[in-house]
Amino acid sequence: MAFSDVFDTSLIHDAVERSVYARTGDVRDALAVGVQTLEAAAALCSPAAGAMLEEMAQRAHASTVERFGNTVALYAPLYLSNHCVCTCTYCGFSMGLDIKRKTLRIDEVIREARTLGQRGFRNILLVSAEHPKHVNAEYLAQCVAETKRIAQYVGLEVAAAETEDYRKYVAAGCDGVVLYQETYDPAIYAQHHLGGPKKSYRPRLDALERAARAGVRHLGIGALLGLADWRFEALALFAHARYLEKQCWRSQINISFPRINPSAGDFAPAQPVGDAQLVQLMCLFRIAFPTAGIVLSTREPAALRDALLPVGVTHMSAGSSTEPGGYAAPGNAGEQFQLEDKRDVDAMSQRVRELGYEPVFKDWAEMRSAPYPVAAP
Repeated sequence: MAFSDVFDTSLIHDAVERSVYARTGDVRDALAVGVQTLEAAAALCSPAAGAMLEEMAQRAHASTVERFGNTVALYAPLYLSNHCVCTCTYCGFSMGLDIKRKTLRIDEVIREARTLGQRGFRNILLVSAEHPKHVNAEYLAQCVAETKRIAQYVGLEVAAAETEDYRKYVAAGCDGVVLYQETYDPAIYAQHHLGGPKKSYRPRLDALERAARAGVRHLGIGALLGLADWRFEALALFAHARYLEKQCWRSQINISFPRINPSAGDFAPAQPVGDAQLVQLMCLFRIAFPTAGIVLSTREPAALRDALLPVGVTHMSAGSSTEPGGYAAPGNAGEQFQLEDKRDVDAMSQRVRELGYEPVFKDWAEMRSAPYPVAAP
């Protein structure tokens, strides 16, 4: 049994409807019991909870400091390819867009990784569009292996894969897999994924369980905010995180809240998410999942990232590029989307210290063991 077998969108929609009528007392009751259930999570998504953001933020901050201290892990995304066979309405790499396409050769991957290593990064996330010819499992495994010579932690944000391919990535040194469902609403998913392998909703929904079965130690989840109602996405993401927490219990869960940024396709989100709603989401997930990593990327403006850091953030990207080859040889390929926080790693590190936190470039010591099974339902 997989998450797609138990995930019921009607339950999520019902919880969204109930959240609208939640009162201050419901929010306080949810906070008191630790936000273990969908009903409690719905209360923290409510307008009533939105009026209690300061209290929720203080609770989230205390929870983060208790378990993570005053540290923030800094990482960098390394884009491998923008060749893509998928048609996704919101993505700057979507097939059919007139952008400069490039897939890095292995020597170029090494050059990019070395450039990041020289800037201090020891945590690198390899990112790629989906193209089975240019970016296959063997290529990705080789990219992981070469990057692992430079960085202690190597993650992948690539196409959903089968268990055997995830095993190849783990054998090459992969520590984590990030895979956003984009939207948990199947109907809206179909509206925005028009062609290519990514069009299939269910295989993507269950991919992280396959990654865990292959021995991946860190699982990154999230929804692309702006495609559907933010409360629906929040509660569906909550259900997914709670499921993974129970079924893939040997893996660490990291949660992201990416908002749609301008890209080559000029896509405009139908349901944009405001700053206050983003804060509410972060507070909800930090309180509900006190041991989970909370990731905040350079999609967000610098001032907002600074303000959100104390709320519960544990991982931040810095000095990022969404262009293949964008660190050592920028300008030769199209970007996936525009970045908002353009501070380099030194400026970011300095700002983190000014805010009372310690930037960490390596917080991962490798211990390898045999792959383990996902827990039985």
